[in-house]
Amino acid sequence: MQYIQVTFIFNRIEEYQQDLLIAELADIGYSTFEDTENGFAAFVDFDSYHEVKLGNLMTRFDGEIEYTFTVTEIAAENWNEEWEKNFEPLIISEECYVRATFHQPQPQYTYEIVIDPKMAFGTGHHQTTTMMMQYILSEDIQDQVVLDMGCGTGILAILAAKRGARKLVAIDHDEVCYQSTLENSALNEIGIIEAACGGKEVIPATDFDLILANINRNILLDQIPVYASVLKPGGTILFSGFYESPDLEMITEACKPFGINYSDHKKIGDWVAARFNKVI
Repeated sequence: MQYIQVTFIFNRIEEYQQDLLIAELADIGYSTFEDTENGFAAFVDFDSYHEVKLGNLMTRFDGEIEYTFTVTEIAAENWNEEWEKNFEPLIISEECYVRATFHQPQPQYTYEIVIDPKMAFGTGHHQTTTMMMQYILSEDIQDQVVLDMGCGTGILAILAAKRGARKLVAIDHDEVCYQSTLENSALNEIGIIEAACGGKEVIPATDFDLILANINRNILLDQIPVYASVLKPGGTILFSGFYESPDLEMITEACKPFGINYSDHKKIGDWVAARFNKVI
């Protein structure tokens, strides 16, 4: 598969503006982001790249930031080589060690996850994934049935499995993410993850104890009714991929008609992860 790499160089930008730009790019199909010395690179599969959509998005930032960008075609097989140059192991809450296959194991940590991301989002380094993993480490997941929506590399589902989940369903609309989840599940010797490629239409009619949804605000708002239909009374949803204002309030209001109530949230930079519980 071919990908498009859009590399942004900023002369003037605030951190919240960069986070907002990344969120806007995610809304139009960009699924992977990589920090660079003077900005970041965003990746989208070749068929999903639209020059006009990108141009229209960037006009909304005119006058607010100073930037240039370049557009490059990139072969999927070149991604791993570039990623290996920059990937560093990650420690979450002093309990979970995330590494690649070329890093040495660190058995002193309670949980170790090996990730080969290919073009899939979710190595734990992004703030949203980090906060979701922190939540998973603090939740009692023993024997639970878990849904991971927008699973990316499968890292959240893998951690939930290591935390004692009984059954996991991991779904992503991107074929590369679907394959990556299967491969990373095998790398971590996890055999209970059922992966599927698609969107809300492939969510099985199962009673889930826990739903993990690290996507973006617009997709979450669209999918909340489906989550509500498959979440057990007393169940929990962990959301991420959005901002505190106005996104958290919008998601809170969208959940209320389904008896799904806000509990608490975490924040790193401008990104938020939040816990919601379904009324019994």
